[in-house]
Amino acid sequence: MKITDDDFDKFREYFYRKTGIMFEQSKRYFVDRRLIERIKATGHNSFKNYFIFLRFESTGRELQNLINVLTINETYFFREEYQFQCMINRMLTEIVLRKRRGDIIRIWSIPSSTGEEPYSIAIYLLEYWKEIDKWDIEIISSDIDTNALDNAQKGIYSERSVQNLPRAIIQKYLKYLGNGYYQICEDLRNSVEFTRVNIVDTKETKRYRGFDIVFCRNLLIYFDDLSRKIAVENLFDTMNPGGFICLGHSESMSRISPIFKIRKFPEAIVYQKPLEEGK
Repeated sequence: MKITDDDFDKFREYFYRKTGIMFEQSKRYFVDRRLIERIKATGHNSFKNYFIFLRFESTGRELQNLINVLTINETYFFREEYQFQCMINRMLTEIVLRKRRGDIIRIWSIPSSTGEEPYSIAIYLLEYWKEIDKWDIEIISSDIDTNALDNAQKGIYSERSVQNLPRAIIQKYLKYLGNGYYQICEDLRNSVEFTRVNIVDTKETKRYRGFDIVFCRNLLIYFDDLSRKIAVENLFDTMNPGGFICLGHSESMSRISPIFKIRKFPEAIVYQKPLEEGK
């Protein structure tokens, strides 16, 4: 079975409209292979028949299956650790000044991928933030890939995923399962809420509000300029005034939108939603 140039163009335009992700020609082999797998798995014998089925399937289940196989989830614990250091040394110091006792500090990690990032945030707060016992913290982690979210909730990781963690932290927060695999302890698994969301769908992001810190690292690189702008505006709306957002090391908010303020801290460059006037 072969995916023609016309088939590829039709599919990537459709996938872009649904997800904001535009596949370049350099991803052609990867996309073709995954498409053919799904065509065969659904019992179709041609791209044309499959594409009709995909567009008109009422449940959206097959589109989700495609999203799951076409999005890449590769990460590890304490990735870009300097941003976690900045969180506890700088961002939270400013955030708590605007909070009252009893207020909740809300942190959003998107994309969740397989969970290493939100669990890293939780561990970092527990281990290194001196005021952790004074505040209620809510960590939400979201992704468009439901398989990744299922794996994140299970919290099982390979040696490679945990290689940057100090041995004392591994012993404290992870249980060794054998064969080179570890599982996050139940208390930590219960401390993170995992949800599915498409960041370029404004209707879906409307239910996400009141975040003080957002980690959105290495997601915007998969979007074109228009989708990046939509995603950034949606993220802006989810955040409290004065809230901070962290991007990946190769991403720059200033190239996308001027709505965030650049903050240059000793540990990291992050972006801040401007405070309301008079505050």
